[in-house]
Amino acid sequence: MDAKIEHVSHWNQLSRFQKNLACILLAGMCIFYIIFFVLPFIVPSRSTDTLDPMEHIQIAPFKERHERFASSMVKEIKLSDSLANPPTEEAKPAGQQPEANPMQLEIVQNEPKEIVDNEESVLEENRRGPTNDRQRAVVEAVQHSWKGYKEYAWGHDNLKPISMGYSDWFGLGLTLVDSLDTLYIMDLQDEFDEARTWIEKYLKFDVNREVNLFEVTIRVVGGLLSAYHLSGDRMFLDKAVDLGNRLLPCFDSPSGIPFSDVNIGSLAAHAPKWSPDSSTSEVTTIQLEFRDLSRSSENPIFEKVASRVNLKIHELDKNEGLVPIFINANTGQFRNFATISLGARADSYYEYLLKQWLQTGKKADDYLIEDYQQSIRGVLNQLVRTTPNEKHVYVGELLNGKDFKPKMDHLTCYLPGTLLLGYKNGMPKTHLRLATDLLETCYQTYMKQPTQLAPEISYFNVNGESETDIYVKTNDAHNLLRPEFIESLYYFYAITGNRTYQDMGWTIFEAFNRYTKVKNGYTSIGNVKNPLNTRPRDMMESFWLGETLKYFYLLFSDDRNEIDLDKYVFNSEAHPLPVREV
Repeated sequence: MDAKIEHVSHWNQLSRFQKNLACILLAGMCIFYIIFFVLPFIVPSRSTDTLDPMEHIQIAPFKERHERFASSMVKEIKLSDSLANPPTEEAKPAGQQPEANPMQLEIVQNEPKEIVDNEESVLEENRRGPTNDRQRAVVEAVQHSWKGYKEYAWGHDNLKPISMGYSDWFGLGLTLVDSLDTLYIMDLQDEFDEARTWIEKYLKFDVNREVNLFEVTIRVVGGLLSAYHLSGDRMFLDKAVDLGNRLLPCFDSPSGIPFSDVNIGSLAAHAPKWSPDSSTSEVTTIQLEFRDLSRSSENPIFEKVASRVNLKIHELDKNEGLVPIFINANTGQFRNFATISLGARADSYYEYLLKQWLQTGKKADDYLIEDYQQSIRGVLNQLVRTTPNEKHVYVGELLNGKDFKPKMDHLTCYLPGTLLLGYKNGMPKTHLRLATDLLETCYQTYMKQPTQLAPEISYFNVNGESETDIYVKTNDAHNLLRPEFIESLYYFYAITGNRTYQDMGWTIFEAFNRYTKVKNGYTSIGNVKNPLNTRPRDMMESFWLGETLKYFYLLFSDDRNEIDLDKYVFNSEAHPLPVREV
């Protein structure tokens, strides 16, 4: 008691100035504590709005992302032969190891791990973003491409790296928007921030401009939504909603099948200028994005109009689930005697049947998955052939809906990955066998060219009309830096854990560097058949950064679950969107 009285006496003896000074010092210490020890744990570092964390892809923002490595401190060790390369059904003699076969698959749920002793070194290693030399090489390719784009095509759709100019298709900064999630996933914070700044200030949709519903949906709406889910930045969602509203007039057609084109300024929609019909893929590859736009914005209109298209397509007559490549928005009917193909103008119809089913929680009675299964039966029964000598399995086309043509677009090489994704989610083993066979054939379309780059279209020997089982016509020998085969390799690696698929991808990545890299970026080429005369075409499409390099980066990742395929689904432009079960 005496001590307490003595302290009070000392305080009372202080002058008013001394008391005020003491109070100021005490307040300053409290503020310092709150700013540096409290706020960092309650204020998100990059988000501008407080959002449900389940709405965002579980890749933490930039440098904060690497904290997750410190908590687990594990790394993968080499898979045993029995997991990475499962033996064939044929019995092996005792003591003999089975031969490695990259085309044999085993979906590995739990891989062996080992604890890393040096926790600090693991944390430091992952602070750099990429975790190995192959990923670092991909990041260098992105930075090289971005540097040329920034210098000569900033804000425009595509870079012309040789003439140091640009090409505009829709005038919406396609490369910028398409690249957002690539930059984010690769931890390229400066590039992401400068892209975000441009989008916020200069990406305007109230302009007199004709755009294609399909292309703008998968690239721009999809790119903005993916960036929103990754970063939590509401600005990206607001932009996506604005654009989505301007695309809605496409659905105001007599049949409900959307028109292919719209002026986003005047809001006038119409069929393509070159034809009364739309491509089937154009009207059936918008549903993932429109559904996610509705659920992110809590506005049901986008999902409603897109789902109505699903139902109308479902009700049309098909050939064992196979659809013609053209459909009319006025009549709502497929074009009579149109080609049936899993390549250009129809490819992603089949892809989105499966992925919509996954996006909405794999409901057992969903007609989407029934249509998907029926279509793959049709592929197996009518489109799959095997070459006579080297036994390459491929998927051809039906001209006029009936006459078989032994032609396969590079675009079709998305199919192995989609089939494997379906098999992972319960589809039959016939899908797995076709997936592995097609992956090998697609790989050979690269390896059989002296540049080790695939042509846009490959043809296959049927009755000895060619000396080789896979051949290329002169007009089809170009390579546009397309992603489809790399996409399939990514799915095979992510689902099986077999690193052979990484090696296959690395061979192709080196070929891209060897034959398409130029001073100011990368260019498509006109001739994969002659390494001494590749005929550069002076064009770097937005999907090079948006898809091809992103899939390379994920393919080469030490963490094959960097994006969890049980929780997220990639749209046709490689933009990951969350799975929602309701």
